Order: sequence, then structure tokens, then C-alpha cells
Amino acid sequence: MKTVVVAGAVGVIGRGVLAHYESEDVNLVAVSRRAPDFPTRARHLAVDLLDRDSCEALLAQVPEATHLVFAAYQEKPTSAELVEVNLRMLKNMVEVMEKHAPNLRHITLMQGGKAYGVHIGPIPSPAKESDPRHMPPNFYYDQEDFLRESSRGKSWSWTAFRPEGVAGVAVGNPMNLLMVIAVYGTVAKALGVPMSFPGPRAAYDALYQITDTRILASAVDWAGETDACRGEVYNITNGDYFRWSRVWPRLAEFFDVPVGEPFPMSLEQMMADKAELWNSLVGKHNLRDYPYGQIVSWRFGDMIFKTTFDNITSTIKARKHGFHDCIDSEEMYIEMLTDLREQRYIP
Repeated sequence: MKTVVVAGAVGVIGRGVLAHYESEDVNLVAVSRRAPDFPTRARHLAVDLLDRDSCEALLAQVPEATHLVFAAYQEKPTSAELVEVNLRMLKNMVEVMEKHAPNLRHITLMQGGKAYGVHIGPIPSPAKESDPRHMPPNFYYDQEDFLRESSRGKSWSWTAFRPEGVAGVAVGNPMNLLMVIAVYGTVAKALGVPMSFPGPRAAYDALYQITDTRILASAVDWAGETDACRGEVYNITNGDYFRWSRVWPRLAEFFDVPVGEPFPMSLEQMMADKAELWNSLVGKHNLRDYPYGQIVSWRFGDMIFKTTFDNITSTIKARKHGFHDCIDSEEMYIEMLTDLREQRYIP
């Protein structure tokens, strides 16, 4: 029977993958240091992927594993440090599973737009998987090279995905744009101020794209069962492009606040003192009680909303190979914000 092991299971991507497989006839294993705080039938293993002994002790308990989805990530201040820690987590997990799971067939690796250098500056667009790498270090490259080399002559294969601005319901994840928008809009409403776009006009008008976790999880399922995906890299997004200048007024309307004009500011600085306000909203509206510092990464929001160039990728390769899922990004945001409200993450 197919057994899917999800590393980084409580993050925005991991949670989306688990949700996709909940209704499928597969065994599910969730790997994360903290237990899932949401309903799931997955068996949880509290593995510290940086600790080889922890990996040996716990991952040996799933010899039936057939598929690994690696969505684990640890933030570090420098690119070189990102390489060291994130490569070590992947190596520990893959090498231990190779040893203990003889029926391992496929590994899905999560990358992102940083593979093209969007965190450094403007990129040729739409970016394609065949584009040359930028000057390293970049931990995506090291992880991909490790899988490419390790899989030679093996019974298992791998596929890497490059989503952008991943959106889904998850708390405590450093790269979840949905929660940035949700909390920012909630605070603007509470303070009675416009929900001004927190970046420059050029960013407001630039082309952008995002990836719904449901689209990404569906792609994971597809790649794990499709021979054409062996050893391939794919851009996976919702399939459309947009400008914040079109979407932002709709987001402000959802929160019932004026949209205002673009107002460049540092969310990390301006939202740092809002913990007391947030705690009062939690009590007033009986919201889920998460520490303010864990619900959102303002630094990630600053990076996205300060990008003044077009950040778009081509998804033609995935479509040629048979993956056609898509969704309207504007409608996705409203649907997900409504879900956050119904689940009492926001009022």
C-alpha cells in the first residue's frame, strides 16, 4: 500500500499535502518536531531532522514508506548557513529512509522562486526551469544536486517543485503570505485605518503569481505516480498572473476597510508593537489563541510587497508533461480568508 511520509508536516505546504491525501487510500505519516494542531489521521513522528540519531530511531519505524514529500525548512540569517542546515536535514532523512524503507519509490523536494534569484534582484521573466543558476550559495541547488547524485542507479526517483508565494491555512510558518494579509487586514480594521498596500507603487503595479497549497499538493500526487516526472524540476503556480493593484482593493473590501494608496513601510517594524491589540482581538472574538509572534512572518511580507519587478514563471513544462490544475488567484484569496474567519483564526 502506498505510504506517504510528509516532512515539515505542520508548515503551510506540509499541511496542504496532508489535507490532499486525507481522503485517499494511502497511509500517512507526518514528520515534524511539534505535533499537528489540526485534525489529521496521519501518524505523527516527532523527528529532529538535524539529529541523525533521532532520524535513525524514529524513521526506522516506517519501513513501509513509498513516497517522501520533503517540505521541511529552517530559517538562518545567511545563505551559507541556509545551505548547511537545510542540506543536512534532507541528507539525514533520505539516507535513513533509504536504509530502512526498501520500497521507497519517489521523493518530492520543495524549492521556490529563490532558485531563480528573486531574493537578490530582477530576473528574466517568465522564468523557466532551464534558466541557468545564479551565483551560489543557494541551498536549493545543494539539495537538488544531492538528490540527483544519490538517485543514480536507485529504484527511487525525485521531482522538485518551484512554487511562489504559497498560500494556505497554517500558523507559525515563515513563508505564508496568506497569514500576512489576514493579520494585516485584521489589524487595519481594528485600528480604523486604510489597508494601504505596504510597498512602493512599482511593486503594486508589478506582475506577480502565487501557489495555492491545494494546487501544489495535487502536483505532488501527480509527480509521485508519473514516470515523465522522474528527475525533473517544475514551476507550479495557480496558472495566472496578477498585479496587486487589481487584487488589493478586493482584499480591503473583504475586511471592510478603505484601500488607501500604496504606503511603503516596513511591516516588521510597524507591526512589532501590535501584540497587545492582537491579544485583545483574540479575547473579544474568541479566536484561536496563538502567540502573536508565531502567527505571521512580517519579514516575508516585506520581501514580497517590496518586489518592484515582475516575478512570474512559466508553467508550460508541467502542462506539457500532463499537469493542468489551475485556480483564479483573486478568488482563492477570498475563499481562504473566509475559511480563516470560519475557523476563528481571524474575526
